[in-house]
Amino acid sequence: MATVITIVIIAVILIAAGVAAYAWQRRRSDQLQQRFGPEYERTVEQSDDRRTAERELRQREQRRAKLDVQPLSTSSAEGYRQEWNALQQGFVDEPGNAVTEADYLVLRIMRESGYPVDEFDQRVDDISVDHPEVAQNYRQAHRVAVAQKRGQADTEELRQAVTAYRRLVDVLLVVPGPDGDDRDSSHRGPTQAKEQS
Repeated sequence: MATVITIVIIAVILIAAGVAAYAWQRRRSDQLQQRFGPEYERTVEQSDDRRTAERELRQREQRRAKLDVQPLSTSSAEGYRQEWNALQQGFVDEPGNAVTEADYLVLRIMRESGYPVDEFDQRVDDISVDHPEVAQNYRQAHRVAVAQKRGQADTEELRQAVTAYRRLVDVLLVVPGPDGDDRDSSHRGPTQAKEQS
């Protein structure tokens, strides 16, 4: 009888441990999914294995935590915003050149902010931790910039690339306001910024 009771107790403990482990894993998955949003889905889809994808996303977080990424100063962000505005205006006459300049401008902004910029795939992984909503925009825009250098991008692709770069530049140029809230360097309110996107 004592053996049966012991077996039942062990079984209950094992079941409880299994339920707790599942709940803990589910909570971690939910947290990653909320943090990375579309980037979570993309990573899971590419790896065909949720655990591998989640491990990769956690590694991105750990790597990003070691970087000293700082918001740009207001004056620096405003300078980049002016460059961006000039670049957009130049798109009509030289769309290919505008995309090449946009790619380089993003690189400069990221470097000044403290992101390592040596390798594109690592750059986009790093930016995906802070700004997962624009990581795919960066991939798409950079792909067009590379195609443009080979003479393989049409005007519509170039237009879409500049639009994608604009989304990335908008989040990179956000500077902390005096009350700690984020604002972009053009001083547009959140509603205005969304309307112009």
